[in-house]
Amino acid sequence: MLVSVIIPAFNEEQTIGPVVEAVRSLPIEKQIIVVNDGSTDGTYKALEQLCEVHQLTVVHYQENRGKGFAIRSGLPHVEGEAVVIQDADMELSPTDLSKLLKPLEKEDVQVVYGSRFMNGRGNASLCNFIANRVLATYTNFLYGCRITDESTGYKAFTAELITRLNLTCEGFEFCPEVTAKILRAGYRIYEVPVSYFPRTKKQGKKLRFWADGFSAAWTLLKYRFISKTELFENTTQSKLR
Repeated sequence: MLVSVIIPAFNEEQTIGPVVEAVRSLPIEKQIIVVNDGSTDGTYKALEQLCEVHQLTVVHYQENRGKGFAIRSGLPHVEGEAVVIQDADMELSPTDLSKLLKPLEKEDVQVVYGSRFMNGRGNASLCNFIANRVLATYTNFLYGCRITDESTGYKAFTAELITRLNLTCEGFEFCPEVTAKILRAGYRIYEVPVSYFPRTKKQGKKLRFWADGFSAAWTLLKYRFISKTELFENTTQSKLR
């Protein structure tokens, strides 16, 4: 199975190289797609150097549009049968990528999330752990599902599903939008445990705790009532602006 790994990157000059190298070393057939979302540090230069020695699909944007837009920009380049979202910050280890792919080998599995909290709090701060548990519980209540980590950055899909889904997200609302629309369409989300090494804001973490948390809650609520006819109405590529 050819796996397309989409890596959205914004100002990750220190980690983009190690992430790409770690993904390359995995014993799977893969296509690596990196979307440089308007980085202002050395990320562009680092990617140019990587392209000199490795076969990568790299998409550069001059302006920062957000993680959701970066992921959507990568989808039209997908050649694989499966798609994995791999963050460029090393909070989620690329060595766990194979874990996400295993359930996709079954015919009835189209979506797999790498849960940071299936086995407890792990390395997360107490505040981060509680906030994520609250968001997962809220998701379960709205959609009648049972997941432990809605906002995980580690998500895997069959290409047939994710490339047809009508996504409009720009920023971090990618996670709640894709979760909501997949559940609304009637698909089950499978989870596997993954390791988690959270960064601090000083180390480059970009998520805004309260603002992005409320945005996620609103997005999940908004799409709970979306018509099912709108879920696959347009292709992802046609929605890029």
